[in-house]
Amino acid sequence: MDYNATAPIRQTVIDTVAKTMRDVGNPSSVHTAGRTSRRIIEEARSKIAALVGARVRDVTFCSGGTEANNAVIRGSGAASIIISTVEHDCGLAAAALAGVPTFSLPVTKSGVIDMAALAAILQDAPKPALVSVMLANNETGVIQPVAEVAALAKEHGAKLHTDAVQAVGKIPVDCAELGVDYLTLSAHKIGGPQGVGAIVTGPTAPLAPLVAGGGQELGRRSGTENVAGIAGFGVAALEALAEVSSTERLGVLRDKFEVAVTQAANNAIIVGPDAPRTANTSCVIMPGVKGETQVMHFDLNGICVSSGSACSSGKVKVSHVLSAMGYSDDLAEASIRVSLGRQTEEADIEALIKAWTSLYERAAVR
Repeated sequence: MDYNATAPIRQTVIDTVAKTMRDVGNPSSVHTAGRTSRRIIEEARSKIAALVGARVRDVTFCSGGTEANNAVIRGSGAASIIISTVEHDCGLAAAALAGVPTFSLPVTKSGVIDMAALAAILQDAPKPALVSVMLANNETGVIQPVAEVAALAKEHGAKLHTDAVQAVGKIPVDCAELGVDYLTLSAHKIGGPQGVGAIVTGPTAPLAPLVAGGGQELGRRSGTENVAGIAGFGVAALEALAEVSSTERLGVLRDKFEVAVTQAANNAIIVGPDAPRTANTSCVIMPGVKGETQVMHFDLNGICVSSGSACSSGKVKVSHVLSAMGYSDDLAEASIRVSLGRQTEEADIEALIKAWTSLYERAAVR
């Protein structure tokens, strides 16, 4: 129940990675072995481009979503950065290191960005600005109106970056339809290998390299490419693209869980229920029971869930996402994130409901 932290690696990906690792070749070499490795990378690049409706030459491979977000936010050449308060920690940290004025873009109680606030900030922010708004939130699943943001940004001569790590494979993603200048991805969220990601740049979007060296990836990201990991990413991308149309099943399972917990506990809170959300994600607050206590309880019952983001080296802290949505520290500390995926079945939801209810009943007795 923790697919947003990492998805189980696909067997087809494992087979592809293992096969690729048996071959030897530096993709920058001009001999046969090198050309073979280069072909593998370019085939994978075309699959990533297909996943998000991008031009093949605009896909740059890197080590993951964190590097991708840092590369864009710190390398766009913007004179200022406007970043939503519910972005992933890596985006917020990158903005703090960018060395230009940074403006926080607030969200509503539902977790959707405040468009009026964005318009006001764009009016005053040094130009050209970079706006950074994630497509789907990793903690709540709330989907942002990125195409609307793009149109507004364009009116003010600003570029737009969207972190689509939690969106691909769950909702249709098309760079042209969204109108974004930068889009960032991570392989392991869709059943690919950990440690591989991609930056997708628009045809006129500048990108100063975060990693300099031999000039690989058209000079956008130097270093010998992770050929096996990239090959696996390509396989995962094709399969994730095919699964977008079947996510309704996960929405039914997610809704079953949310109905059950709100019926069992009239003080349970579903986060962002009125906003568009990815079908697989539910953020639930059990007032009075800390999130880490809930995580341990579920773990003892053979169920993996998260409290806040799983990308914080085991740190326990109040969710900045829920704080930005106006929840008190007490309520934010009592939240968990449940995220479903391709292997989730109804029996898993039944076990989740049983474990959640048993903890709530014990807490209520105390």
